[in-house]
Amino acid sequence: MCGRFSQSLAGDAIAQAFQLAEVPDWQPRYNIAPTQTIPAIMATEKSDRHFKPLRWGLIPSWSKDPAIGVKMINARSETVAEKPSFRSAFKRHRCLILADGFYEWCKQSGKKQPFYFQLQDGSPFAFAGLWERWQALEGDVLETCTILTTEANQLVAQVHDRMPVILPTDRYDQWLDPTPQPSEPLQALLRPYDADRMSAYPVSVSVNSPWNDVPECVTPI
Repeated sequence: MCGRFSQSLAGDAIAQAFQLAEVPDWQPRYNIAPTQTIPAIMATEKSDRHFKPLRWGLIPSWSKDPAIGVKMINARSETVAEKPSFRSAFKRHRCLILADGFYEWCKQSGKKQPFYFQLQDGSPFAFAGLWERWQALEGDVLETCTILTTEANQLVAQVHDRMPVILPTDRYDQWLDPTPQPSEPLQALLRPYDADRMSAYPVSVSVNSPWNDVPECVTPI
């Protein structure tokens, strides 16, 4: 699964890295947790990218209870095209969720030790995401999202058996394209990222608390 991640670029750097026409209103984050607002990119037309803050935890448009979003922070890529909670978003509402690292935990000496995973060159990347728009009876609207996961590559598998789907940069437009397209080419993108292009190291257990959102969260120990 993916339950915490970071996006430590400021808005101007995000705009440059992800080829956005406008600079988004975003401040560096080092410990992003479920139900919080996270940075995403959508496309209303082919190759038309725009930044969109979304709440992490997808609420299907048909749901009667928004609390379901707490359980929907991740979607398994193997079943996303068939699951009622995700299949509509998979067809119509795909997005990029912007990150520069993510955390996973494993047991060491009876305790859960967090590890931080990133690309070897430290560059930002994008998770494959889905989003939905949910409206309450009172009229309030929530735009929410989920991160797709896949089996772990050889690096992540040392800590956890699943990992978030990291999309290749040359496939961003294909994933974002809002026009109807067959599911097979999209699902072909949902594979483990190349382990040789990633690195990992242990970090402080302070990251266990979402209240700790400081640069020290990503400092090696």
